[in-house]
Amino acid sequence: MKLQRMNRRALALGALAVSGALALTACGSDDTGTSSGGSSAAAKPGSIKCDDATGQLLADGSSAQKNAIDAWVKQFTAACQGTQINYKGGGSGAGVTAFTQGQVAFAGSDSALKPDEVTASKKVCTGGQGINLPMVGGPIAVGYNVNGVDNLVLDAATLAKIFNNEITNWNDPQIQKLNPDAKLPDLKIQAFHRSDDSGTTDNFTKYLIDTAKKDWPYDGGKTWQAKGGQSASGSSGVAQQVKQTNGAIGYFELSYAKDGLKTVDLDTGAAQPVKATVENATKAISEAKVVGTGKDLALELNYGTKAEGAYPMVLVTYEIVCDKGNKAETLPATKAFLRYIASEEGQKILTEADYAPIPADIISQVRTTVDGLS
Repeated sequence: MKLQRMNRRALALGALAVSGALALTACGSDDTGTSSGGSSAAAKPGSIKCDDATGQLLADGSSAQKNAIDAWVKQFTAACQGTQINYKGGGSGAGVTAFTQGQVAFAGSDSALKPDEVTASKKVCTGGQGINLPMVGGPIAVGYNVNGVDNLVLDAATLAKIFNNEITNWNDPQIQKLNPDAKLPDLKIQAFHRSDDSGTTDNFTKYLIDTAKKDWPYDGGKTWQAKGGQSASGSSGVAQQVKQTNGAIGYFELSYAKDGLKTVDLDTGAAQPVKATVENATKAISEAKVVGTGKDLALELNYGTKAEGAYPMVLVTYEIVCDKGNKAETLPATKAFLRYIASEEGQKILTEADYAPIPADIISQVRTTVDGLS
């Protein structure tokens, strides 16, 4: 106990350095460069309940929520100085695999667990199973890099044809029709998709399946299925390729559309094309319905909404955790961290990081579920 107290004093003296270092060590495969979690959303001293949280918490999964996790980790570890959180951000597929193999305390995934994944989770969740807790929402932005084109409108059918290698040049008549005032160049389109299994891919293609099935003849899922195109790892990898390639287009979360990256406005059938913003994504996510059973809070999104100002190409990232049978050594830290990120305080950080908070009626259910984890 004496040694433990000494360690706590040492950690307290270096709190700022520790929290900054932890945010860096959690970077994994994605270099986010986030500046989220600024002073306006900073946690007040003592407002984060650490309970008995100590030690190192390992997690992996969605790169879509990586910028949000980094912002949360910075605040949480500054308050709970005996806890380290290492979120790798290796993609939803990697996170779910790590979770079902018992390698991480929780996983991030942009898609709810499939039935076979729930079955696999029962082997590591003694007496329980993995459940989906929606924590992060936000728009999937379609970023593009075309010199001289500062505004671009596309609809679902045109997007489907571009990413299926059927529209291959920027001055294609179908693109020109949607952008009559734009000077579109005679330039090859270079479409970038995710090389890793990704919930972002799953949600992006769900949007195309729901709204442009005729032009997107694929089943969807975390693995990219369409022909042609180029690939990059993680949302940050796709964003980087688009940024440095004239003629490029790619999909990633809005939080990665930094440093001058331009994003497409969607023609959804509403009176005006809809921009990829947190506010517009929130309007679409507010139409989501809980379809999970028991403690599972998996959501069904309305990708086909035509409501004014609603940006339908959205995703919700889940934290996947055991409802029962969590490891005793990581349960206190897991509950404390999830309780914080689901709190009103934690959800406020999302807007600053270009994500959308989870609707109030749903996040209240998440808080109740987190309190009951065992």
